[in-house]
Amino acid sequence: MNKKSLKKGKLPQATIARLPVYLRSLVMLANKGEQIVSSDILAQLAGTNAAQLRKDLSYLGEFGTRGVGYEVDQLINEMSKWLGLLRDRKVIIVGLGRLGGALVGYQGFSQRGFKIVGAFDRDPAKIGMVTDGVLVRSMEELEDFVKNTPGGIDIGIIATQASSAQSVANKMINAGIKAIINFAPITIDVPADVVLRQVDLSVELQILSYYLQKE
Repeated sequence: MNKKSLKKGKLPQATIARLPVYLRSLVMLANKGEQIVSSDILAQLAGTNAAQLRKDLSYLGEFGTRGVGYEVDQLINEMSKWLGLLRDRKVIIVGLGRLGGALVGYQGFSQRGFKIVGAFDRDPAKIGMVTDGVLVRSMEELEDFVKNTPGGIDIGIIATQASSAQSVANKMINAGIKAIINFAPITIDVPADVVLRQVDLSVELQILSYYLQKE
């Protein structure tokens, strides 16, 4: 297969995972006024090697000039297009415990084009509160909120207890959300047309523990 013919969604998963890291590094360079970057420097900033970087970029198209490097702004624009970041993405969060509350208040989301537009919880004491400018609504309002939001909701974040995660995911899916991040420590099931990312911090800690005992 010609790499140039690859369509969005057909990139290797490992490449997709590295693109946001490349983009973050490029934005940092742009903020410093850098206009050109070599593959060696960009790879070093992204924690990979130049050969891997060039291979990943080859999936996106032809960029850079041999012996000169890459135009920072051009790569930012291309990677933003591939990652679907040329428009703001609307996000809701379910579960306003410590993690959910911290996510609502995290300014890094808005800086990268992700706007938290809704927050939901089952706790009557939290419903009606305003957290970082976002009104906390009851779970019963979730589906109507998603369906009545112009353009719909792009991403749903689950930050509930494990016992509630699947039912929350079902509500999101029924409302038409096609991308979900699950922070609850349990594996949930979604249809094939829904993109799911599982983020279990305890699993990550266990993986780190494995490497520590190998030292």
